[in-house]
Amino acid sequence: MRISFYLLFSFLLTGSLSVKAGDTTTIPISRAMFHDYIKAEQKRLDKADGKLDGFIRLSNIDDINLQVTDAMMRRIDVLRNFIEQDSPISKNNEKVRYLRFIENLLRNFTNNWKAHKINAALAPVLVDNFSSILQANLKGESMAPFILQVPYEVGIINSEIFKENPGYALCQKYLFLKYSESHPETILQKIGPYIDEPFADTLVVLALQNNLIKLYDYAQSVNSLQGKLIRRNTDSRIKMLVQLSTMDSALFYFPFLDDLISGKQTIEGISKYLALGHKTYDSVGYFKLLVKTEIEYYKRLNDPEKPDTPIAMFGVNGLSDMLQNKAIQHFIRPINELHEVANPAIRFKALEHLGPRELYYMMVFGENEIFTSSYKNSFDLMMKRMGPKPRGDSLLMSVGFDHFKKFIKMAAGYNKLDTFLRTFPGDRADKLMMAFIARLEASNTLEDADDVADSYGSITNQKLLKSMLKNVSDNETRCIENSNPRGQKIYGLLKLIFLSADSTNNIDLTKELGIPPVYTVDNKYLSDDSGRIIEQVFFYGDKDGKESYDSYLTSFPRSEWKISKKKEWTEINSLKGKPIWIFANNPLDNDKDLDADAQKHLSNFLDENSLRPSIVIHRGHSYHLKYTIEQMPESARIIMLGSCGGYNNLKQILEYAPDAHIISTKQIGARDVNKPIIEAINNTLRAGKNIDWRRMWGSLEALFAKAPREKRDLFEDYIPPHKNLGALMIKAYSKTNIQ
Repeated sequence: MRISFYLLFSFLLTGSLSVKAGDTTTIPISRAMFHDYIKAEQKRLDKADGKLDGFIRLSNIDDINLQVTDAMMRRIDVLRNFIEQDSPISKNNEKVRYLRFIENLLRNFTNNWKAHKINAALAPVLVDNFSSILQANLKGESMAPFILQVPYEVGIINSEIFKENPGYALCQKYLFLKYSESHPETILQKIGPYIDEPFADTLVVLALQNNLIKLYDYAQSVNSLQGKLIRRNTDSRIKMLVQLSTMDSALFYFPFLDDLISGKQTIEGISKYLALGHKTYDSVGYFKLLVKTEIEYYKRLNDPEKPDTPIAMFGVNGLSDMLQNKAIQHFIRPINELHEVANPAIRFKALEHLGPRELYYMMVFGENEIFTSSYKNSFDLMMKRMGPKPRGDSLLMSVGFDHFKKFIKMAAGYNKLDTFLRTFPGDRADKLMMAFIARLEASNTLEDADDVADSYGSITNQKLLKSMLKNVSDNETRCIENSNPRGQKIYGLLKLIFLSADSTNNIDLTKELGIPPVYTVDNKYLSDDSGRIIEQVFFYGDKDGKESYDSYLTSFPRSEWKISKKKEWTEINSLKGKPIWIFANNPLDNDKDLDADAQKHLSNFLDENSLRPSIVIHRGHSYHLKYTIEQMPESARIIMLGSCGGYNNLKQILEYAPDAHIISTKQIGARDVNKPIIEAINNTLRAGKNIDWRRMWGSLEALFAKAPREKRDLFEDYIPPHKNLGALMIKAYSKTNIQ
């Protein structure tokens, strides 16, 4: 044994002992370890979809998965072999250095993909770019031309790998400009090293258009690099902002910046609504001024002859942002908080001095927080204040049809659309609905199409449903005739989804659109390779979170479930039936972020042990939901949003887990409603059965029909997966390669 050891040791020193790498290259054992590091990263990426099978599934589009697999498996192996055999590198340390570069490439791609910082489809571009830079680096040439050609997400990974390349400093400038283009809100924070560059003043104007408040903050910092940069700028809007930065309550003036510059409004005219000196804050007067300015700005934005985007309309503390904040702060939250008060004169006193237009904007901009009862009463109040013979068409014309699609969607969702359309004379209601559905392909997002789909799912008027279906079909024909593939796809999908809502049409969306079954979830679809169903539950450490956690545990009788409490999380395992493993972080101190640490450590534990949650449950207030979404595993197939207003986060969640079935609520997430839903899911799966949403929801409806009115009303605001037509639209469209 001693002789063998010394022989091996001498071989390691001389590098003459070798091992075989695949079919192409012989690798000295002195570098075999570094090749193994690369292979380990390939396996880690392969396991990211829950299965170590040589096929990397990071997307719901098979072609993309094939390209990712080829790039990260075959082409990475080609690069390894190149370093060993075909490259001009002769020294061992240099070969090792480049092998570590390849290892870092894989690791950084995997980490960035898991953190939702890079699209899986960019994997081939990343490897191509890496290969080009590698060749340039071997020749001592700058990588800058290659970084300039690729998206920021690719450039930032490769530039950091090749930090010693002579073009690194220039690449940082390129990447800063690329990042500033897509993330203008970060310009001022990152512009420090580039203050003296020719583009610095132009970027300050771009920053103004996206984040007034940040520009204002830096303008106040007179002696900082950013403050000096802002104060030297000659743009009239920035000069006005600099003037405001010296005033009290400057944030209240920002939405009117365009009018202040043009002279349409004055600082004195606005200040009469603010709490300055002996005056008290006039919240109603200020909100009315915001509404008036919004209407005027929107007309400028949509001027057919000379469209113009007001600088103060969008961005943080811009007009739209302020309008939303004040609608929620002064009107929606006060009436929501009084939802148990039966007397409408008391509950809706905050709306006493609002006219129809102000109520319209309050509802539209408060979509994410308004309760069902708050909306219905506000809508009725709006109609009443339009006079004895209200005209919905006149109201929309008075606001220039601003946000009218959102208004129609909400009216449909709260069963008020028929009431609104009946106030239209002649055929104007039909024309409005035609406009609602028209030109959906013109938008850069799917938001309008999503609103149309959700509206259809909420409407019960058969005549209106037939009219919407016809309008969708007519628009599909128009897009076909105009050779518009985006429009053809949007309207074609909407037509299929609309038809599928009627079971007599026998539309199989799985077969037609390639999306997972809409009405059912197969038990095996939720199981991992070992036959287990893994669930992850997010709790938060405030008072409500702790109470929710205690209530949640009562759903698991000890005769059927094993509960193991650990330092940062609780494990719950089924003792009977199908193996279900539930991992719930403990609701530790929220003020010290101990709950956040517990969630992070639990997610790491699950990842390290290849436990891929197929069911994810959020338990906590709506303001906690963004943290759950940021940690959402792509393996999630059922997502339960047990929080207020979770329904309004569907689009964002589908970006993280595109194939998920989502249960959400439009109103308050209640423990007494969440609990029977979660129990129904767990008991069905534990029995080895598939989930049929229609059957399960029918049983829940029968259960809550016997409950007190308040609890029944809360349940009615929960939206099951098969009724989220907007979510179906997003899922189906994501299956296409059309942008």
